[in-house]
Formats: sequence, C-alpha cells, structure tokens
Amino acid sequence: MEGKQCVRVLIFISLVSFFAVFFSITAVSAAQQPTAQQQLTNADCVKCHAGPPADIAANGGKHATITCQDCHVGHPPAVPREKVIPSCSECHGGKPHYELKGCLSCHRNPHTPLVITVGSNVTDPCLTCHSQEIKQLTEHKSKHTSLYCSTCHPVHGKVPQCLQCHKPHSSEMVQADCNKCHKAHMPTVVAYGDVPSKDCGACHKRAFELLTGSKAKHRTFNCSFCHQAKHKMIPECEGCHGTPHPAGIMAKFTKCGDCHHTAHDLNNWTSVMQKETPQTETPKKERKKK
Repeated sequence: MEGKQCVRVLIFISLVSFFAVFFSITAVSAAQQPTAQQQLTNADCVKCHAGPPADIAANGGKHATITCQDCHVGHPPAVPREKVIPSCSECHGGKPHYELKGCLSCHRNPHTPLVITVGSNVTDPCLTCHSQEIKQLTEHKSKHTSLYCSTCHPVHGKVPQCLQCHKPHSSEMVQADCNKCHKAHMPTVVAYGDVPSKDCGACHKRAFELLTGSKAKHRTFNCSFCHQAKHKMIPECEGCHGTPHPAGIMAKFTKCGDCHHTAHDLNNWTSVMQKETPQTETPKKERKKK
C-alpha cells in the first residue's frame, strides 16, 4: 500500500513539474510574440532591419512621416509574406502617374522613392508629370526634340551640363552663361540676358568684326542693347533715332538702309550716296603743247 502511494506521489510531482515547465515556456513565447493589443514599433523593427530606416531618413520623402507598421502589417509566420509587402496602389492613387505599371522600374527601392533611376530610351512615363517640358520641345523644334527624356536626365532631377554635348561660344563660358540665352526645352528660342558681345561673335563673326572696327557710336553698345528679347530680332532705327534728317531727304530715301546699308558699320554709306547723287565730271587737263 505504501509502495502504491509513493508511486502516485512521484507521478503527481512529475505532472506538476511538466506543466510548470510547459506553462513557463508558453509564457516566455507569448511574451516574445506581440499580441493584437501589443503592436510593434519602429524600435522593434530596427533590431533586425537597420537598413530601411536609414534609407528612409535620407531619401524617403513622405515615407519618412509614417511608421513601418503603416505599410507592413504583421510579420511572418503570423502573416503571409505576400501580405507583409504592400502594393504601392494601396496608398498612391488618383493621379495619372500612379496608373503606370511597374513602379519599381524607376523607384528601385521603396524605402528611397526619391532616388529614381531612369532606364534607357524613356519618355512616356515622364509625360505624366512633365507635360509642360514636352510641350515646349514639340512646339519649338530643335535637335533636343528627337531625344528621349532619359538621354539628358538618366537620373531623375539631374540637370545636365550643356557643355557635356555643346561647344561653348567662348572658352570662358560656364553653365550659367548658357542659361542666360537658352532654355533647355526650347533652345532655339533665344532670349538675351546680360550677354557679352564676344559670345554673340562666336556665331556672328562678321557682324562683330564690323561693329568693333566701326567708328560709329554703336560700337560702344552691347549686342543685346539693340537685339533685345529674342534671337534674330531686328530693331527699328526710329526707336532710338526718331527722324534725324530733313523731310526732303526722308522722302527720297525712305529706308535708313538706303544709305546706312551696313547695320554694324553705319558710317559706311558713301558708296550708296554716290549712286543716288549726280556727279559732275572732272574736266581733263589739256595737254601742254610742245
């Protein structure tokens, strides 16, 4: 009888020990697995995922204003992996750009959405945001019109240096000088800023040589003083000079260029006047008789 009682006591102690260990392990495991009430925080995520928070802080854009859990609900194995990785369309929608397929083809890393690497020969995706630039390119034809957006902008937001492709008008020119006259998406519509005449002379060599070699007052002016607003604009002389000659002369020579035929050397007008003004023949000297 005493032997049976000892066996029962041993069995009881064993069962108590087993359940004590079992519940201890369960309690520890439950403490490690967050419950529905115990939500993960960013501090929990960085214990294993240190990279994404640093990426988001540097180039995350608006992603920096949300928590990890706003995009990644739950964690495997409690939640299937395909549900942990969200679809961009769950948050981004309502604009044409968001309707494009393959977000990751440009936004390679969802934690750095501002770092956009554009593929080769790309234009169409750019149109959803940059319609004004495309309009300028198509309305003002130039060699730039036939290029893909990605030809000049392989990285989103990167503005290329003009001198990478174009020869400067003078050796001293820098990017800021190019921008004074040329707009990138309509380079043929030239609007002058404070442009040195020698830069104009790179293309308009003859005009520059005539002007700088002239004795007329115009030689003291910058090219952009007369040719304002846009390229190839020819000013009206009367805008500055009014009507400088008597009515009789103005009636006979209705255009300033009738006499001042070389715009960049205005004092060179004698040859024209000789054609219009009768000349008296100079009598030949009589030969002396021997």
